Amino acid sequence: MSIDPRQVASALLEAVPFARTLGFEVVKVAPEAEGGVRAVVRLPDSPATHNHVGGPHAGAMFTLGETASGAVVMAAFGHLLDRAVPLAVRAEIAYRKVAMGPVLATARLVRPPAEVIAELDAGQRPEFDVPVEIGTEDGTPTSAMTVVWTLRAKR
Repeated sequence: MSIDPRQVASALLEAVPFARTLGFEVVKVAPEAEGGVRAVVRLPDSPATHNHVGGPHAGAMFTLGETASGAVVMAAFGHLLDRAVPLAVRAEIAYRKVAMGPVLATARLVRPPAEVIAELDAGQRPEFDVPVEIGTEDGTPTSAMTVVWTLRAKR
């Protein structure tokens, strides 16, 4: 799988204006073993996104994780946009520790893309998990998230 990180970042930030509003930066999008994909998205430290204790607001953290998961989906399935619409179905996040400063969300597609595409080709609406780890730039974990995505066939 060939992934152009700049193309994924551009497509994602074009499609999701809210990610641009929060100042997200797509740091990395890369293939992993067995067809998987990993994406890293950064939320810079900004008073505009702070909460009452000086760290990133929970809503900004949630959006960061969802955006990183979206980068993975765009990288793995962007070539299908002419026939399928990627949609987040549901998400769960656990806030473990207050983050201070810039934070990174690292999302991974753990299900082989070929399985998801085979379900779509069979007329099904596949669902797949994208786990996300969120932490400070020094590697301290602060939150964990899972976003469940689907590919809805275009009619």
